[in-house]
Formats: sequence, C-alpha cells, structure tokens
Amino acid sequence: MSRLNWTRSSYCSEGNACLYVASKERDDVVLLTESAAPGAVLRATPQGLRRLICQVKAGRLDSRG
Repeated sequence: MSRLNWTRSSYCSEGNACLYVASKERDDVVLLTESAAPGAVLRATPQGLRRLICQVKAGRLDSRG
C-alpha cells in the first residue's frame, strides 16, 4: 500500500482547522480530511469533487437557517 501525500489548503492559517487533500491516481479517487478529525476521510471522484466545489461556490449549499 502506497503512502499518501497530503497537501494542506493554502487558505489555512496556522493553528486553525485545516483541510487536507490527497489523491490515489490509480483508483481515480480524491481524499479529503481536516486537521480536527484526521481519521475521518471523505472519498470522491475528481468529477464529483468538482461538482461539489461548483455547488459551494454558487452558494447552493448555504444554510437557510
């Protein structure tokens, strides 16, 4: 099993909860985790992650409280 190379988000400031991303190219999978819960890993296809990011940027997932 290969070791993953996690990359920290450039939007993360030191000491805060940070988002990390890694990829498994052979499996066509993108992995996401955050520093507050490193054992919890979200798995997505690159296309699925791209759709999620587009939805977030468009504000379609904002809480309507």
